[in-house]
Amino acid sequence: MAEYRIDELARLADTTVRNVRVYQDRGLLAPPRREGRVGIYSEAHLARLRLIGQLLRRGYTFANIGEMFRVWERGGDLSDILGFESAIGDAWSDEIADYVTLGELRDLFGKGVTPKTIKRALDLRVLERDGLRFRVPSPRLLHAGAELVKLGMSVGSVLDIAENLRDKVGGVAEHMVRLVSEHIIAEHAPGTVVRSEETAEMAELIRRVRPLAQQAVDAVLAQAMAENLTTVMGEHFALAMEHLEREQGGRPRAEGLTGPS
Repeated sequence: MAEYRIDELARLADTTVRNVRVYQDRGLLAPPRREGRVGIYSEAHLARLRLIGQLLRRGYTFANIGEMFRVWERGGDLSDILGFESAIGDAWSDEIADYVTLGELRDLFGKGVTPKTIKRALDLRVLERDGLRFRVPSPRLLHAGAELVKLGMSVGSVLDIAENLRDKVGGVAEHMVRLVSEHIIAEHAPGTVVRSEETAEMAELIRRVRPLAQQAVDAVLAQAMAENLTTVMGEHFALAMEHLEREQGGRPRAEGLTGPS
């Protein structure tokens, strides 16, 4: 099981060290294991912290969240509760965030790295500031962009793709999650907090939905890419044929392209 110091825990949960301490003081987060003066946190702490963050962003108060946790803990098995928190709070990707310096970004993207493109990448959360360097939440996304730049695209165009993906896929994800919640999750906990005895079943449902959602998105994206590639390349070759005809002085297409029969 992974272990974290408080600063790393806060970063992975997208919060601050101060917030972690506030949650502990309010009884929402269990204290860490101590090794001398250093507090050591576990994956269970990270899962709970992510869930707290999500609930706070939804407008729940510390009192609401504390009461829900107390309801779970009074009648539930601790491993089931932690499993449910983990199923909700864990990242959906096995990617590990990386860090890059400004110099390394320039090595990857060349002259396209400007104050304007850096700001846009920060706004899109492709990059996050971390002192004198940048945190990269998705190294795969960053390196895919670098490869596109090597193939001739501008950094601005690559950021256009990232923005479009975030907008479109984000909307698809929200719609999918809401439908799953309405038709599957709400059936097990209609209009109320998940009861302690239901946590293990709910965690299993959420884990089963994860790969199904990813498979559906992959399948539709692959199909749409194939269809659009055919359309775009067809348009390109149609223009190329017209250009060739003009160069050949307007000779008939069959003679100019295929030769005599």
